[in-house]
Amino acid sequence: MEPLTERSARVVAARKLTRRAGRDAAGLFLAEGRQAVAEALADPAGVREVFATESAAAAHRDLLASSPVPVRAVTDKAAASLSETVTPQGLVAVCALCDVPADVLVARPPTLTVALAELADPGNAGTVLRTADACGAGAVVFGAGSADPYGGKAVRSSAGSLFHVDVVRGAPLPGLLPRLQAAGVTVLVAHGGGEVTLPEAADRLSGPVLWLFGNEARGVPADLAALADARVRIPMRGRAESLNLAAAAAICLYTTQLAQR
Repeated sequence: MEPLTERSARVVAARKLTRRAGRDAAGLFLAEGRQAVAEALADPAGVREVFATESAAAAHRDLLASSPVPVRAVTDKAAASLSETVTPQGLVAVCALCDVPADVLVARPPTLTVALAELADPGNAGTVLRTADACGAGAVVFGAGSADPYGGKAVRSSAGSLFHVDVVRGAPLPGLLPRLQAAGVTVLVAHGGGEVTLPEAADRLSGPVLWLFGNEARGVPADLAALADARVRIPMRGRAESLNLAAAAAICLYTTQLAQR
C-alpha cells in the first residue's frame, strides 16, 4: 500500500490537531517521537492510530510490531506536516485527550498536586509535568489562561509524563483552591517574597499538598496568593535575582517528595 501523503484525508484531519481549537473540537492530540508514542501505547485504549515514515518504522520496528492500533505509513513530507520541530522524528500517534474534571481532585485529593496559574510557555508546561511525575504528583492543574499541555512543544517536553498524571485543564482556580482546602489539602504558593522559607515549611509538606506556581514573568496573581495557606520562598545564598519557574518547581516538588516518604 502506498504511503499516505500530506494531502490524504487522514493526514489533513491529523494536521488540524496541531492547533488548540482543532484539538478541543476533535478531543484528540498528537504525540510525536518514540518516548511519547511508547507511553501512549502502554494504554492503547486512548490511541486512535500511529503514523510512521518508512525510516521511522524500520528504526522502531520493535515498538510498532506489537502495536494494537493501526500503524499507517506516511511520506516524509506528510510526517513533517504533523510536526512542529525542525527535524521531525517521523513517528506520531493520534491520542484522545485525557483530561479529568476538577471534581475528581476534590473527591479524592492526591497526596501531591501541582497547579499552574497563567503559565505561558508550553515548554515549561511540559517540563513541570515531567517534574511532577518524577516527584510522585498525582495531578497537574492548568488554570484558566495557561498553556495547553496537549500542544506539540508541551507534549515533547513532558517526555511521556503527560500519560502518567491526571491533567485538569481550564480550572477556575479561585473557586477550586478553597474546595481543596476544605477537603484537607494544604495550598502553598511558590513566591519570591514569601513569608516562610521552604525549610521552615517542612512541617506542612507531609500532605496532602498543592503547590501553586504562576506566570513566568508575573508570578502568581495576588488574589490567588491570598488564598494560600502560606507563601513560600526558596532561600538563595548566591546573588541570582530569582530562579526560573521550572527550577523553582523542581526544588519545591523534590523537597515535598522527601517529606512525604
